[in-house]
Amino acid sequence: MNKSIIWGLLIATVLLSCHSKVTDGSEKAPASKNYNEAHRPQFHFSPQANWMNDPNGMVYHDGEYHLFYQYYPDSNVWGPMHWGHAVSKDMVYWEHLPVAIEPDSLGWIFSGSAVFDAANSSGLGTPENPPLLAIYTYHDPEGADAGRNDFQTQGIAYSLDKGRTWEKYPNNPVLDNPGIRDFRDPKVTQITSSGEDKWIMSLAVKDKISFYSSDNLLDWKHESDFNPDWAAYGGVWECPDLFPLTSPEGEQKWVLLVSINPGGPNRGSATQYFVGDFDGERFTTDQASVKWLDYGADNYAGVTWSNIPDSDGRRLFIGWMSNWMYANVVPTQVWRSANTLPRSLELYSVDQEYHLASRPVKELEMLRVESQEISGQTIALEQELVELQLRTNAADFMLEFSNPAGERVSLEKKRKTFFLDRTQSGLVDFNKEFPAKHSAPLGDLEIEDLQIFLDRSSIEIFINQGELVMTELVFPRESYSQLQLQGFENKNQLHYLNSIW
Repeated sequence: MNKSIIWGLLIATVLLSCHSKVTDGSEKAPASKNYNEAHRPQFHFSPQANWMNDPNGMVYHDGEYHLFYQYYPDSNVWGPMHWGHAVSKDMVYWEHLPVAIEPDSLGWIFSGSAVFDAANSSGLGTPENPPLLAIYTYHDPEGADAGRNDFQTQGIAYSLDKGRTWEKYPNNPVLDNPGIRDFRDPKVTQITSSGEDKWIMSLAVKDKISFYSSDNLLDWKHESDFNPDWAAYGGVWECPDLFPLTSPEGEQKWVLLVSINPGGPNRGSATQYFVGDFDGERFTTDQASVKWLDYGADNYAGVTWSNIPDSDGRRLFIGWMSNWMYANVVPTQVWRSANTLPRSLELYSVDQEYHLASRPVKELEMLRVESQEISGQTIALEQELVELQLRTNAADFMLEFSNPAGERVSLEKKRKTFFLDRTQSGLVDFNKEFPAKHSAPLGDLEIEDLQIFLDRSSIEIFINQGELVMTELVFPRESYSQLQLQGFENKNQLHYLNSIW
């Protein structure tokens, strides 16, 4: 979501919440019409102009994937939050829509979720036209500046026209703050418990996740809290998501995503996950150590779509592709921030313990415009938008993307660790934390294949069909035009990709 704020002179440094932030007074940028600025992602969603962070309110309805997101329409750095809005029929090609929810007298509109109230349990629609309902955090900046502890509450808005326009519930807030500064990011799902349908809200409350229940989305009852001693607590917990998944063995488990900033495995922002059980009131887990959804520096605050049809059956996810260590100062001007590629979250087991894989959705294959088999160690890249499918043939391996300017980003597996080095990847001096060599421990994981997506300012690596993932921003001054390979099969696949704009 977004969060606690400490405004200072010309530069406002924000505490954190689904992030920390800095405001530098940048002017509002004109909306882009050609989507072709330097570093503009070509197959990742980004706003037409200005600041974006957390994905919000992701719901599938009537053939459309709705993507709302934290948005500040008046600057390219974080500020008073709105909900931006876009829709897609395939999670690949997006249509921009007007701002959906704006701040009001109760506060700015921080992160949250959206559901389809098919039975009209809220009474905000009709049986013939049930509503889409958004649940979000109100952040009262005046209360925050005054030092109060109750400045974040939960509110709702509803839509009766397929999400095109939204009305605020007149009796907001629907969940008052008990006196806790960090009280935000409601993620709501519907479950069946004891033969009855009920709504469950997962809420980030400082360093724990609180679960609430409701029959009507308007009146909420606290059920339990979750915060095991061994979890990651390097920063405030944010942006939870609770959902069921069925394992390949046919066992139903529950997964809880919790974003944390700072405290990630490669510093700054990251998302941990827990696999366990949920009985309608309490989440429990036999897990005893921290597991990370993505070991890269730039996948944060991600959550999943609600209301995906049973005929699809996937748990579909998208994240914010940045890190609060440098999000406000990355070298883009017209817009700031993009989303990760959409992914399907799936359970897999190792030694009778469940883990969470992130697999690129199959719809991304429609981006391929030219495919070829490549061989040898040095490959010329003739276009800038690339997907690679590589198979290893050595215990250790290395690959490197480079350009004539001498900029490079390298990936390397040495013994039981996977490394990504972006210290010489291009523009890196905008923040001292950005140029770094990041690592992911492999344990007993043997790397057999990699799927890599290279866009103008990002690289996403999916190892063994997403059993381990690294998502990283890079800002080369010119496109990477050469690929160097060592330790791979002689024949691999290269796909050149289309722009979605």
